[in-house]
Amino acid sequence: MKKSFATALFLFSAAAAHAQVSVTAPWVRATVAAQKSTGAFMHVQSATPARLVGVRSPAAAKVELHKMTMTGDMMKMAPVASIELPAGKGVNLASGGYHIMLTGLKRQLKAGEVVELTLLVQGQDRKRESVTVNVPVKAMTFVSEHPAKH
Repeated sequence: MKKSFATALFLFSAAAAHAQVSVTAPWVRATVAAQKSTGAFMHVQSATPARLVGVRSPAAAKVELHKMTMTGDMMKMAPVASIELPAGKGVNLASGGYHIMLTGLKRQLKAGEVVELTLLVQGQDRKRESVTVNVPVKAMTFVSEHPAKH
């Protein structure tokens, strides 16, 4: 009996150490027929310190974490290896900052459709957790209710 309780307590502790990630207000920008890339945006929050280390989607050949910056009058966008998720503090993935790029789209994405994204989150214990989100496709003119914070 004592051994079972100790085992259950250990398993509970191990599960509690995992990042608890929530995603709110996700959306993907619609595309025109020949367009092969688009962005995905959302608000991500982890209950424990963690990092967003990757994203997958069946809708695209390649999915990357990106950051947009302004250098003088020039906008630069480049992939990043990860995005820090401080405990209890939300991070906006939005135009003008961190975001998700889907490239090599397999088809046109139209407003009203849904795209599956799987976020890969790594906790401080280096264990990875997958969070799958069904993300609505919004019109190209859509403006998020969670603007980027710089």
